[in-house]
Amino acid sequence: MNSKFRWGIIIVLIMVSLYYIFPLDKKIKLGLDLQGGMHVILGVQVDAAVDAKLTNTLTQLKKEFNASKIKFTYIKKIGDSKIDIALPEDFIGEARKIIEKNYPYLRETGLDKNNNIMQLMFTQDEIKRTENYAVEQAIQVVRNRIDQFGVSEPLIQKQGETQILIQLPGINDPDRAIDLIGKTAQLRFHIVDENINPRDALDGDLPFDDIILYEQVFDETRTKIIQKIPYVLKSDAVLTGEYLVDAGVRISPQYNEPYVSIRFDSAGAKLFDEITADNVGKRLAIVLDDHVYSAPSIRERISGGEAQITGNFTMEEAKDLAIVLRAGSLPAPVEILENRTVGPSLGLDSINSGVKAAMIGVILVMLFMAIYYRVAGLFSVFALLLNFIFILAAMSLFGATLTLPGIAGLILIIGMSVDANVLIFERIREEIRLGRTPVNAIESGYERAMSTILDANITTLIAAVVLFQFGTGPIKGFAVTLSIGIIASLFTAIFVTRTIFISLYLNKKLERVNI
Repeated sequence: MNSKFRWGIIIVLIMVSLYYIFPLDKKIKLGLDLQGGMHVILGVQVDAAVDAKLTNTLTQLKKEFNASKIKFTYIKKIGDSKIDIALPEDFIGEARKIIEKNYPYLRETGLDKNNNIMQLMFTQDEIKRTENYAVEQAIQVVRNRIDQFGVSEPLIQKQGETQILIQLPGINDPDRAIDLIGKTAQLRFHIVDENINPRDALDGDLPFDDIILYEQVFDETRTKIIQKIPYVLKSDAVLTGEYLVDAGVRISPQYNEPYVSIRFDSAGAKLFDEITADNVGKRLAIVLDDHVYSAPSIRERISGGEAQITGNFTMEEAKDLAIVLRAGSLPAPVEILENRTVGPSLGLDSINSGVKAAMIGVILVMLFMAIYYRVAGLFSVFALLLNFIFILAAMSLFGATLTLPGIAGLILIIGMSVDANVLIFERIREEIRLGRTPVNAIESGYERAMSTILDANITTLIAAVVLFQFGTGPIKGFAVTLSIGIIASLFTAIFVTRTIFISLYLNKKLERVNI
């Protein structure tokens, strides 16, 4: 490979790198510690996830018993993970067969023979599995919501057993973000029990299979609840949000107000069609997070699998509701355990301190190399400057985020980037002392130092990969910068400086190695 071709490669890389770097403030993404943002720790209420699974199990048991014509007096929850089933003695055997076949995570803990009550509970393995799944699903749902919210480079990961760490760089509306993240968004449809007066139900006259939920009426500013309207609903939801495939904001032509249009998948559309056909004349309550948003009357059978959620929304509220519905509901409620806002002034101080430290490090390294290795030292200084350009360009190209630990990685690379040249220059010196010609000394110096350079940098690169794989956000930022820096320093220290030597010595422009 001749020197002209080598210089062509270097010049092209420099031009491409400058394209990806400038303007610097738009091309390089900054982490939470540099540009400010939100640091939130969520606690997932895993007990609620277990309770929700228990409720779902009750509903499924009722359906299967009815389908198998097994008569039962009641099926109800007892505590956090127990179920009581009251049924005639003649049906106990058939009930056991269904439970053993379809519900292996339920174990029978006893049988009240006097009242013919089967006592069941979740196994400990099932409780643990449900809790772990709730946290993992919550992480995925939160990530989907934040992605649709438009935050770049968020950090979302599990912390401990039941907590989620969230870092949102550059967020400028923390209250809206918190509301978006924390909304459970469990969508359910319940038939309104028209036979019970809500006022009577509030006085205690509530059937066993009914529940009371409220519609909240806000003032004009949407900040204060001025009224709560009670509804008596059938406790079993006829349809849930698990069948939802899309949600979007529409404007009502009648009232010129935004509402949320939802669409179900094929199975949900079929269920919705059957529900509306069987309940014409009744009201269907749309419930989100245990609040009734609306309860329209079913005037006719509705096919097509589409419905509307109205509630005097503002446009922003309608958009956020559509986001959480599209992203899916949280499997359990979450609570804000820690919420800190990092100001951009802290990031500016960090950047200034990091830049100052990097500049001092670069200047000291340059002075040492120029004084100790003379002309050859200037070659390594040029390679060092190119190294910085290539690192910043690579981070911009791959969308890597620069963090405060990343700046520390840059400073570390300053020393490491000239380390390879130090090894090469010392080898060249040894060859010159043995009486080799400048060209032979240079070729031999690079060849003999190559294995040592590769060994040292590959082992460091392996350590950086491990840090990236198992580290948290700041550690990953350091690992990314270190990895890119190692690759860039290998290229500049070996390819760039060797190109300079070839251009000057092999072309007879210098006859003596000034090193």
